[in-house]
Amino acid sequence: MKKILIISFLIITTLVAQPEFSDISSQPGAFSRMGFGARGMGMGNVMSAVKSGNLISYYNPALSVFQKENSFQASYGILSLDRKLNFLNFTKRFSLPSKKADTTKTKEDGLMAGISFGLINSGVGDIIERDDQGNNLNIFSTTENQFFFSFAKEFTKKLAFGLSVKFYHYNLFRDLTSSGLGFDFGGVYSFDEDITFSFVIKDLNSKYKWDTVPILKQIGSQTEDSFPLMKIIGVSYFYKKYNTLIAAEFENSNAGTNFFRIGVEHYLTNNFTLRLGLDQYNFSNSDFPVLPSFGVSFTRVVRNILLSVDYAYVIERYSPEDRHIVGVSVRF
Repeated sequence: MKKILIISFLIITTLVAQPEFSDISSQPGAFSRMGFGARGMGMGNVMSAVKSGNLISYYNPALSVFQKENSFQASYGILSLDRKLNFLNFTKRFSLPSKKADTTKTKEDGLMAGISFGLINSGVGDIIERDDQGNNLNIFSTTENQFFFSFAKEFTKKLAFGLSVKFYHYNLFRDLTSSGLGFDFGGVYSFDEDITFSFVIKDLNSKYKWDTVPILKQIGSQTEDSFPLMKIIGVSYFYKKYNTLIAAEFENSNAGTNFFRIGVEHYLTNNFTLRLGLDQYNFSNSDFPVLPSFGVSFTRVVRNILLSVDYAYVIERYSPEDRHIVGVSVRF
């Protein structure tokens, strides 16, 4: 027993005792890499190969073709240090017209397409502005947003591809703002009914361009900050015997990170779901510690509408408090 405790302690210490900072910590768009909504964050953000339940193209643009019902989601983030993180999303799929009319085919028999659009809203409030003498001048806030639209299409019943267009807007200080346009590309391959593979390339061309000359005059400058480019491969497996979904991902970025994620979603009953996740374990051993998470969902049918209340708890080291994400989703 003593040996088991020592080994367990060493494993946990290895997982969490990584350096706090890396190149990716100082690169733009950090709010957009925190995840999306209570379901995804509660499962460790391992969602690129998950094609059941409430789906969001944030994780993979190809996912919207698997959304069986129209889906609307909203989540609110409770974070420390006067930060905010909020989400909105709508996903819908539809059948593609066939070249030849066939009245014997149902909607599910033909190839499908899907669309998804949403918003991530982030910011920091109650920031005190001071002069060079340390006197309080004003209180201001920052706001950073990502608007995205995705289109996906099945090419066969096993293979689907999707593309997302993302518009970023950052209001940093008074008249100092920046906007940028980026793209995500992803695919989903259904090996069989239970095993799914995915790949995603995120933030192609995403960048902020800053011009501080109008504010700082002679000491101002023009700069360009590119977002880190991320490449993700993922797999999911639905274990029917235990009514459990297991998913894992590997993410490589040009910021020197090699993240591993794993998540589990267990359907305890038809109305109650449990989730566990482990996000951002860095094989390069050069980034902040992993982020363990826990989530629950309660689902009920109300007048032919599937209503779900979701919650996620994410441990956030080097912060006074951990993250709490509360969400509501509707499928109709």
